Amino acid sequence: MRGCCTVVLFAICLVGSTISAADTNSSALTEQHRMELIRTFNADLVYIRTRFPMGKTGLTLKDGKLSPSGEQLERLLALWGPSVKPGDRALITQFLIRNDRIHLEINGGPVKKQKWYQHVQIGAGGGMMTPGGAQDPINNPRGSYVDLLFNHRIPDLTVEQVKQLLLPVFDFDSKSPLQAYLETVPPKIKQAIEKHQVLVGMNREMVIYAKGRPEKKIREKDADTEYEDWIYGNPPQDVDFVRVVGDEVVRVETMKVNGEKIVKTEKEVDIGGPTVATAAQKEERPVSAPTLRRPGEEAPNTTPARSSSPAPMPIPDVPQPPSGAPQPQ
Repeated sequence: MRGCCTVVLFAICLVGSTISAADTNSSALTEQHRMELIRTFNADLVYIRTRFPMGKTGLTLKDGKLSPSGEQLERLLALWGPSVKPGDRALITQFLIRNDRIHLEINGGPVKKQKWYQHVQIGAGGGMMTPGGAQDPINNPRGSYVDLLFNHRIPDLTVEQVKQLLLPVFDFDSKSPLQAYLETVPPKIKQAIEKHQVLVGMNREMVIYAKGRPEKKIREKDADTEYEDWIYGNPPQDVDFVRVVGDEVVRVETMKVNGEKIVKTEKEVDIGGPTVATAAQKEERPVSAPTLRRPGEEAPNTTPARSSSPAPMPIPDVPQPPSGAPQPQ
């Protein structure tokens, strides 16, 4: 009996020593692979597979899961807008390898960097000035970042392995924006886009990928609901009228050459998320309008004036002199 216990205890100790040895001897990132990663990913062009929010909050990727996500990501997108969205092409402008993460910035990162001469000040006219009119670093609306996290330290990885880990956010293999975008949508929407069809429930980006930008847009208001009708085609060809409310297609009407009229109003696909306007809806607006508000500060709830010119001063009622009286000189 005592011999059996000794054998069991020896086996437990042996297993424990094997696990500890495996943890201790787990290979870290080698210098050769480190240099290969830097050469490959620095200044590399990629296609985007998910939405990145504007502002200083980027994305974190660990074990294939992205954060922020869900409602938290939707709030950031509604507050700041998207920096990039699926199908966009982006440039990796910074690639850093740190203790437990790989940091990748796209399109310049979330904050604009200063040049070396923007830190120099010279005296002029009794004051100090910076050559080139340098400003403090400001948010870069077109840039963002993603952190690829690991447990404790970065293991020894090849270029292809890192590409697979970054697949939820970057597409390295697509040859066109359409090809990259189609890999991010459900099969039913992918099939419709390939056939140049519009389904009720699509968003604006999906319609543009399916039909292109509309030749005509008509903005109307039905009761309290504002909508846009996107018109595709001209007689004697088929003409499609795509009605968009917010960021969602709510009606598709097709006028056939033979006079047949087809109207679809029931939702055919549900992509989830709030029907808020995205960058496509704001394509005619500046990316970042100037403001004096601090980041996160809400705009005052005021109604803009109808006219910027001051109201005319009232003309006093001057009594007229009686008839025959001498006129003032």
